[in-house]
Amino acid sequence: MGDASTPRIVIIGAGPAGASAAISLAKLGHAVEVIDKAEFPRDKICGDALSLDVVNQLGKLSPGLEAEFFKSEKSLASFGVSIVSPGNHKVDIPFYHQNQPKNGFVFKRIDFDNLLFQEMKKYPNISVHCGEKIENIAELEDGVLIETKSKKFSADIVLGADGAQSIVARKLGNQRIQHKYHSAGMRVYYSGVTGFHDQNFIELHFLKDILPGYLWIFPLPNGEANVGIGMLSSALKKKNVDLRKSMHQAIHEHPELKGRFKNAVSLEEYKGFGLPLGSTQRKISGDRCLLLGDAAGLIDPFSGEGIANAIRSGRVAAMTIDDLLATGKTFSAANLKAYDSKIWEMMWPEFKLSAKLQWMCAHPILFNAVAKKATKNKAMHQFLIQALADLDVKKQLTKPKFWLKLLRNN
Repeated sequence: MGDASTPRIVIIGAGPAGASAAISLAKLGHAVEVIDKAEFPRDKICGDALSLDVVNQLGKLSPGLEAEFFKSEKSLASFGVSIVSPGNHKVDIPFYHQNQPKNGFVFKRIDFDNLLFQEMKKYPNISVHCGEKIENIAELEDGVLIETKSKKFSADIVLGADGAQSIVARKLGNQRIQHKYHSAGMRVYYSGVTGFHDQNFIELHFLKDILPGYLWIFPLPNGEANVGIGMLSSALKKKNVDLRKSMHQAIHEHPELKGRFKNAVSLEEYKGFGLPLGSTQRKISGDRCLLLGDAAGLIDPFSGEGIANAIRSGRVAAMTIDDLLATGKTFSAANLKAYDSKIWEMMWPEFKLSAKLQWMCAHPILFNAVAKKATKNKAMHQFLIQALADLDVKKQLTKPKFWLKLLRNN
C-alpha cells in the first residue's frame, strides 16, 4: 500500500452503493476516484420500489440528500402492499413503523440513482469518470491496476459497486452465479394500467407457475406503472419457465388482471436482469477488495429489495477503510474481513428469515392458508401487518407450530 495519508481509493460503479461509499469516504476526508461505464442519468432495471429503510439510509448518508429526495416530484408515495396468493386471495397490508402509519415510495431508478449521483459530484475530493467501461483489473505487488479503453487507474483498494455482473467480483472475488441463490427477472414500463389501490399500494401477485417468485405491478407518477416478474433461477431452470411468456400471459389472460391492462400501452421492450440473493453468506472481501450492494449479493431473498442495503454497505465499507487507515493497517484480506463480519452481523438475520419465507412461498397450500385466513380473520390480518414491520414477529412464520395451528383452524 502507498502512503497511508494519501490512500488510492477507487470505486467501480456510481449507483447507490458506490455513491454511498464515495460520499461517506469524502466526508471522512479521503480522496476517491469513481468509475462507471454509463453516463448519468442512466436506467437500472428494477422494480423501482423504495422502502422506508431507503429513506432512513439517505438521512444517515446526508441530511441534504434526504431533503432533496422529499422535494422531488418524480416519486410517488405508497402506503402499503397488496399480496395476492396463488389461490387468488388478496390481502392489503398497510405500511407501519413503530406502530405508526408510514409510507414507502415508487421512484424510477433512472431518477433516484441520479439524485445520489448529483449529490456525490458536490464533493471536491471525489473525482468521477463516466463512460469508462472496465476492460481489465490486475493485482500488482503494490496495489491494483484498473484499465479502461482510454485510462489507467492505480489503487491501494478497490470497491466493487458495479452490480450483479460485477467485474470486481469476477476478477478479485472469484464470484460465480449460484442458481439456488439467484433470481431472474424482467421489467416493462406501462401507461394506462387501471385498478390501483387509492393509496398507491404496490402489488405482488404470487402466481402458481412462477413460485417461488411473483409478478409485480407498482404504480408510478403520471399514470405509469412498473410491471415485472421475478423467479428463483434454480426453479426457473427446473420448471423450464419462459419468463417473458409467463408475464405476457399473466397480464393479458389472467381473469383478475387482463381487464386492468385492456387499454394499457407498453413504453419499452421487455428488459431482463439477474440478481444474486442474500440467501447465502458470500465472501465479500479480499486482498485490496470490497464488494458492495448487488455485487455482494445484498438483496432480500423474499422481497427482492436491495437499495437500502446497497447504501448501508457503502457506509460500512467507508468506515472499514477509515478504521484501517487510522490504525495504520494494510488492506489485506485478513484485515478487510472486518467488513464481512459487520455486513453479515447487520443483514444475515433478516436474509436468513427471508430465505425461509421464500422456500415457503414455493408451497401454494401454505401460502393460500395464510392469505385466505387473513381475508376473514382480523387477528391474522393484524399479525401480517406487524410481521411486515417487525422481524421478531415475522419469525413466527417460520415455526412449525404456527403452520400446524393455522392448517387445523383454516
